Amino acid sequence: MIKGIGPAMAKRITDKFGEETLHILKFEPMRLSEVRGISRDRAMEISEQFNENWELWQIVGFLDRFGIGVQNAQNVYKALGVNAIEEIEANPYILIDLANNVDFKLIDKVAMELGFEYNNDKRITSAIKYALSKATVNGHCTVLEDELYKYVSMLLGVTNDEIEDCVIALKVKGDIIIEERDDNNWVYLNAYYKAEDNIVHKLLALEEARNIKKIHNFENELRAVEEKTDIILSDKQKEAIEAVNDNNVCIITGGPGTGKTTIIKVIMELYKSKKKKTVLCAPTGRAAKRMTETTGEEAKTLHRLLEIGKIQDDPTNKFNEYEIAPIDADVIIVDEMSMVDLFLMNYLVKAIYQGTKLVLVGDVDQLPSVGPGNVLADLINSGKIKTIILNKIFRQAAKSKIIVNAHRVNNGENFIKQEETEEILDKDFFYIKENNQDKILEQIISLCSGRLQSYGDYDFFKNIQVITPTKKGALGTKELNKVLQEHLNPHHEEFPERKNLDAVYRIGDRVMQIKNNYDIFWERDIDGYEAGAGVFNGEFGTIVSIDDEEKRIKILFDDEKFAWYQFTELDQIEHAYAITVHKAQGSEFDVVIMPVVQAAPLLLTRNLLYTGMTRARKLLIIVGNANVIDFMINNVDSKKRNTGLEYKFKIID
Repeated sequence: MIKGIGPAMAKRITDKFGEETLHILKFEPMRLSEVRGISRDRAMEISEQFNENWELWQIVGFLDRFGIGVQNAQNVYKALGVNAIEEIEANPYILIDLANNVDFKLIDKVAMELGFEYNNDKRITSAIKYALSKATVNGHCTVLEDELYKYVSMLLGVTNDEIEDCVIALKVKGDIIIEERDDNNWVYLNAYYKAEDNIVHKLLALEEARNIKKIHNFENELRAVEEKTDIILSDKQKEAIEAVNDNNVCIITGGPGTGKTTIIKVIMELYKSKKKKTVLCAPTGRAAKRMTETTGEEAKTLHRLLEIGKIQDDPTNKFNEYEIAPIDADVIIVDEMSMVDLFLMNYLVKAIYQGTKLVLVGDVDQLPSVGPGNVLADLINSGKIKTIILNKIFRQAAKSKIIVNAHRVNNGENFIKQEETEEILDKDFFYIKENNQDKILEQIISLCSGRLQSYGDYDFFKNIQVITPTKKGALGTKELNKVLQEHLNPHHEEFPERKNLDAVYRIGDRVMQIKNNYDIFWERDIDGYEAGAGVFNGEFGTIVSIDDEEKRIKILFDDEKFAWYQFTELDQIEHAYAITVHKAQGSEFDVVIMPVVQAAPLLLTRNLLYTGMTRARKLLIIVGNANVIDFMINNVDSKKRNTGLEYKFKIID
């Protein structure tokens, strides 16, 4: 849009000038300097850029009545061009297909005001697609036909017959697909059905292809690797590695301390000794970084490996229409598979040559992916992919109370009692019983403010992370970040700081990138200068400089790269003194402090508690209500995702 004008500055301009904003931008640009942060020179630059994009800004203004912001307006303009306003006035419902997170009721209200009949086919068709899209936001890939009819009927006040006519029309057009399973019909948006179908056929084709990468004389070769690496494998680990050798597609799943990392290391050594190229990857930057640290070999994010970049951020993309560059590898190992969603998996299988081995590694009991689907669980449950389940904790790992308690929780048992603790167990896990929220907060502040310094030389900014189940409430991320910032990095008159929306950013703040930015320039000056572009959702960093004159801040990320952010780009980051369990997935921290308090039952699940616990590497401290912990351990009925991947595997002979 306009370089250097982000959502915060745009809001400031519109708050100042209201309905006159467009007039000011076009005809009285010098008045923009009345807005804090805009100089007279900058005002002229903004106006010039605005006039160059006048058609686009007309659409931005028009779409505001539909509750559609600037970024989505760009997508609409890209799709419809200069005739966008005329096309939308003729059929406002096309916005459902072109923009993310739109409010159907608002679009519907405008359409009715324009004279659309309540039972207009365009209205009903749009509502059907909206209902299916809304389900995918909650992780579903498909919806029961009866439930779809109920929802659309309630939303629009139309009959089932009217809905059925539009369902048939959408099916004929190819926008939706209906899958008949036993006595039920399941309705898919086309892209979701095709993604599932493609994953099934690609994986089965990979598995049925000739095993050309198989290592012969396997036992002797494996023994040689054990001797070379000084690793002694258990029988189960040998079984897993042999399964990789015998199958083109293989799943290895297990909890912490069950030997997954050792298996990955040995697989790499085994195939490297045969001059085979092994590629390591994971779904997030943090997970890829951890994979690199534990194996000593470079691991990439799946996005980087597949070069899929911005296409996943484009709401108009058709998901399946993109050709993915093939991966040059003999063996591909994907870690943290529980985080891989339907479309990322679909992109991956598209990129694999016949004859390449695919090894999927993960913990099926962790939280499922943020995106749609439950890929790892569905693949395992299908019974069609060779799966090795690691269920034995290694002796060294069994000394860790973190690992012992994580496995107990996963098995439906409570934390080990102090009196049951044997001397051989490490003192790496503490549970502080506390019901009062204010006292829980006091404990967290105390633990973060130096109390752990003498215990293990733990310092908050070096190796402590607060992880909480929720964003909301006194112990959710929003409030915790404010409180912890005030205690750990308070305001100093001599240092600059920058306010953005309801957050104040200071030098020394721990922050996290919360959206993918493929274009931002970064530099790294460790062991030689390096530069590149792209900072991605979930990357952690520290603010090291605030430049009021240039209106930018400098962030040093955990992988030692640094990038400058304009003040107008601060909506891309948020404080990370405390983060949610979902944001922590795929990462590990030396020390994890985890408050457990009453929250929405959907958040208080066993796999969320288990996932949070397994983020701790050296020390885990849980502070909270015993009844809530009991509830979480027993709450295994986390909302089941409606998918069809498992079913599609099972109906293929």
